[in-house]
Amino acid sequence: MADGGRRRPPRLGRRQGEWLAAAGFLAPALLAVVVLRLWPTLQAALVAFGVGLSKGPSLANFRFLFADPEFTGSLLTTALYSLLVNPIQIALALALAVLLNRALPGVGLWRTLVLLPVAVPQVVSAVIWGVAMRPDGPLNALFQACGFAQQPFLTSPRQALGSIIIIVSWIGVGYWMTFLIAGMKDIPTQYYEAAAIDGANAWQRFWKITLPLLRRPLTFVLVADTVSNFLVFAPVQVLTKGGPQGSTNLVMNEIFTRAFDQGDTAGAAAATTILVLVVVAVVTIQFRLMLRKDDFS
Repeated sequence: MADGGRRRPPRLGRRQGEWLAAAGFLAPALLAVVVLRLWPTLQAALVAFGVGLSKGPSLANFRFLFADPEFTGSLLTTALYSLLVNPIQIALALALAVLLNRALPGVGLWRTLVLLPVAVPQVVSAVIWGVAMRPDGPLNALFQACGFAQQPFLTSPRQALGSIIIIVSWIGVGYWMTFLIAGMKDIPTQYYEAAAIDGANAWQRFWKITLPLLRRPLTFVLVADTVSNFLVFAPVQVLTKGGPQGSTNLVMNEIFTRAFDQGDTAGAAAATTILVLVVVAVVTIQFRLMLRKDDFS
C-alpha cells in the first residue's frame, strides 16, 4: 500500500460534520444555560428540600411557606396578574401585528416606535412611569386638565396592580408584535388572494387564514410571555415594593424580600422551586392546548 500499510482514519461524513459544527456554535449558549439557569435551580431545590450530607429531603420549608399568608397572598396576586396581563399583551401585540403588517404610509417608523420601549431597560422604564404616575405628575395633570379627578395610580390597592400591568405591557407588547409580524410574513399571499376572490371579508380572512397559520408563532409568544410575566420583578421593586397592602406583591418580589430583607434563604429557595414548578405546569398546559398532536411529531 502507498501509505506503508497503515489505514487512513475515516473521514467524517457531511452530516457528522454539520452536527459537530452545530454543537460548537451551541456549546457556549448551552453552557450558559447550565451554569446560570439549571445549576442555580438545582441548588435552590436542594436548599428548599433541606438536603444535606447527613439528612434526607424534607417538606418543612414548603409547609412553612403555605402556612404563611404573605406567600399564599403573593401566589394569588401573581395568578390574578397573569390572568390579566397575558391576554392583554397578546391581544394588543396581535392587533398591532395585523395593523402594521399592511402597506401603510410610514409603517417602518410606526414599527420602530412601537418596538422602541424594548430598548429601554425595565428599571429605567419603571422610573419614567413612576414619575409620570406621581400625584403631581404629568398624567394627573392631564387628567385634571380634562376635568377628571386626580388618580392614585401607584398608591391605591385598587389601582397599583393595574398600573404595573400598563407599565409591563408598554414594555413588552412591541417585542411580541415583532414575532407575530415575522410569522405573518411566512403566510403565502395566495391564500388571501383566493379568499378575496371567494368574497371573504377582512375578519373572515383573519379568522380562517391568519389565525390558524399563525398558531406556531402565537404559541411561542404565549409561552414566552407567560414565563416573562411570572418573572416580573424590576417594576414592582422600583415602584411599589409589593405594596400598597400587598396588592402588587408578586412571587418574584416575595422571593427577593425573603432572601435579602428577611435572610430566609431556605424559604426563598422553596418559593423559587414552587415558582419553577408552576411555570412548567402552566407552559405544558399551554403547549397542549395550542398545538395539535401532529405538531409534536
